[in-house]
Amino acid sequence: MIPVFKNYDYSQRLKACSLPTLHYRRIRGDMIETYKVVTGIYDVQVTPKLYPAHSSVTRGNDLRLLKGSAKYDLRKF
Repeated sequence: MIPVFKNYDYSQRLKACSLPTLHYRRIRGDMIETYKVVTGIYDVQVTPKLYPAHSSVTRGNDLRLLKGSAKYDLRKF
């Protein structure tokens, strides 16, 4: 989009524009969406069921979630 950076590779363009990587932005977006689902900002009937972990090992974090198991590889990935 910026003509000056046309010949730079991906990492150089990110450094020149002070932007994080795509991988970081995707993980950050996933964490924000998960927070919105857990805190009830979205409609509960259309969001996936996320169950809180009721454990004393959470060190004061009330938003820790249970990790579900997958029977098939399709749900793992």
